Amino acid sequence: MDCTIIRRSAINKSGNGSMSLILNLDTSTDKASICIASDGEAIALVENHQQKDHASWIHSAINQILQQCKYTIHDLQAVAVTAGPGSYTGLRVGMATAKGICYTLNIPLITENTLRAMALAIKQAYKEKNGAEKRLFCPMIDARRMEIFTALFTPDLREEMSSTALVVEESTFSDYLLKHEIIFSGNGSKKFQQLMSHPNAVFSEIPFSAEHLAILSHQKFLDQEFSDVAYSEPLYLKEFYTVSKKSE
Repeated sequence: MDCTIIRRSAINKSGNGSMSLILNLDTSTDKASICIASDGEAIALVENHQQKDHASWIHSAINQILQQCKYTIHDLQAVAVTAGPGSYTGLRVGMATAKGICYTLNIPLITENTLRAMALAIKQAYKEKNGAEKRLFCPMIDARRMEIFTALFTPDLREEMSSTALVVEESTFSDYLLKHEIIFSGNGSKKFQQLMSHPNAVFSEIPFSAEHLAILSHQKFLDQEFSDVAYSEPLYLKEFYTVSKKSE
């Protein structure tokens, strides 16, 4: 099991009640990650690169990261999880784990679109580049064969195109590329890169993790934008994904 603490910052345990301590979970793609964050700032991040091990890895990894940070699970004030789209099995693992902790501790559940969290990673990587006002972010998740899960986001992370499942072709996004530079990233972008040669198409291997989810979940925590623990379900895009989920 590939499980390594790869980042750790100062840990605040002042006990003054002003801190939001959130456990952030992402098991939606081939790489899973867990981040403990205080007021949106990552304290520690642990990752697993073996997709088939996400289910067996996640609970021991949560225990490990809490111990590393000298917290117990009872210190958590909320749990956030990427709700999809993504791997059918991975989404179930993450959602079930998050809901189980929230139910047991009676704390809020925060859910976030995986693609939006990935778009934040792109935004951060390109924030110093010129032309930001016309740029669009296009995270892509591999859905087998020439299929992807994707969406288009503006620089303020509004959806220009809603989350959808596509079979990529050379003409995919052609209308958007006439007016915008589009930054493509994610493990599904490589198959599209083989087809696309438009000058406004930029491909980048930008890493994404639960650390990016932590930034979004902190804002939702402040806004009290919580999900229903009993009824929250992953965004499977099932009408498309059931065709290929047997290959997982």
